[in-house]
Amino acid sequence: MATFVQQPCDEVLIHSKAAVAPCARTSGPWILAATILGSSMAFIDGTAVNVALPALQQSLGATVIDVQWVVESYSLLLSALLLMGGSLGDYYGRRRIFIAGVAIFSLASAWCGFATNVRELIFARAMQGAGGALLVPGSLAIISASFRDQDRGHAIGTWSGFTAITAAIGPVLGGWLIEHVSWRAVFFINLPLAAAVLIISLWRVPESRDENQKARLDWLGATLATIGLGSLIYGLIESSRLHFGHPAVIAALTGGTFFLILFLLVEARAKNPMLPLALFRSRDFTGANLLTLFLYSALGGTLFFLPLNLIQVQGYTATAAGAALLPFILIMFFLSRWSGGLVERYGGRLPLVLGPIIAAIGFALFVVPGVGAHYWSKFFPAVAVLGLGMAVSVAPLTTLVMNSVPGNRVGIASGINNAVSRVAGLLAIAVFGILMLNVFNHSLDSRLSQLRLPASVQTSLANQRINLAAIKIPKELAPPLQQPVRQAIDESFVHGFRGVMVLGAALALASGITSLLLISGRATRAQPPGT
Repeated sequence: MATFVQQPCDEVLIHSKAAVAPCARTSGPWILAATILGSSMAFIDGTAVNVALPALQQSLGATVIDVQWVVESYSLLLSALLLMGGSLGDYYGRRRIFIAGVAIFSLASAWCGFATNVRELIFARAMQGAGGALLVPGSLAIISASFRDQDRGHAIGTWSGFTAITAAIGPVLGGWLIEHVSWRAVFFINLPLAAAVLIISLWRVPESRDENQKARLDWLGATLATIGLGSLIYGLIESSRLHFGHPAVIAALTGGTFFLILFLLVEARAKNPMLPLALFRSRDFTGANLLTLFLYSALGGTLFFLPLNLIQVQGYTATAAGAALLPFILIMFFLSRWSGGLVERYGGRLPLVLGPIIAAIGFALFVVPGVGAHYWSKFFPAVAVLGLGMAVSVAPLTTLVMNSVPGNRVGIASGINNAVSRVAGLLAIAVFGILMLNVFNHSLDSRLSQLRLPASVQTSLANQRINLAAIKIPKELAPPLQQPVRQAIDESFVHGFRGVMVLGAALALASGITSLLLISGRATRAQPPGT
């Protein structure tokens, strides 16, 4: 049974999940406001930065691999430290760690805005990832600790929906700022949000922690996970530039695999592991995380290339590219509160089989648009169907994760599931990038071979292939050939983009099959042993 210290509302300490403090109940809207805005900082940043990638290529002279690192450095620290972020919240207090994450994230956002070169921006993005690792799992853990079981599904649905609508503002506002101010202004969006979150959190959000969390934190596990993931991602991304046979790539891939295996061995023997492998004895928890791995790999890998397609190939402005995903996010907003109750009504399996199948259809529809495709007839159907699939999936998935573990483990469960989603995107961008570059190069070779270009022009184009659709046409090329070369580049990018979307559809289908095989139909919270 939970025990409560009868103090003012901002000092209430929730020791367990068996009940919710009366004052925590009255603070429900404020708790949702703080967690929604805090999480939105991370989500807005992700979507807005993708829209800014073409501007980064042009402003900082960055290659596609450079902009991959702008995204991946953030995701790497976020993925590797999310597990530790959940444990820190359980140990020191979820509100305290959440506030620390918001502060770090906002400082890093300012650093990103003032970065003078792409290398500095990559380091600042990594710091953002470290802050996000504290605030992202803390937001859901605070909700789970502050709402009763019968209210939790709708609270999570509300969180999912409003997080989606605030994230929707990010790409559109970010695109407008890119056009009319600078890509740097995209990172300053987070600063007013951070100020509001800090004020609300200190004023109205109750503190909660796991009073049974007495063991030392697993810093060794966090270190091994960071080194392992970092090495693996370095090898995958740099293989596009150096090729898989390069000694540095071989060493990175081998070392990354070794450290990740060592990480699992350490976690299996640690007294207080960052990744408690015992949680995976629950079929629901295992199934939910495998689903997350497949579905978010599809989402992260495909949406990395969508803004590049819209801006560099289709000719959209940054604002229009940011607005292109608005139907996706609005559908999630309007349906997420409803879908948050699906697990309570039907159990976890049904929505988590149907949702990914619908999402797979959405990914497949992105194969249809060619160069010069009209948005409403070609891109909109894919965006809308994908949004429907994700709306049916996301809130039930989050609720299932929380309900599949005992109440005192929700912090680490949230951290694990968020880490899996981030690792999925982290790996997908690297792997999908390899696929994209290979298909692009093969297609471009075939098309250029028919144009009989001068040797100097062929050399110039070959040296720029790593820029994909951002390749600049050599000035010495005769005007009659410039348009055919641009057409060849654009069509080659679309060819690669279609391959990426087919892979995304296959991964989404795999996530639905995983749900069918592993997830049960029950909707009740898992209980600790002996209860």
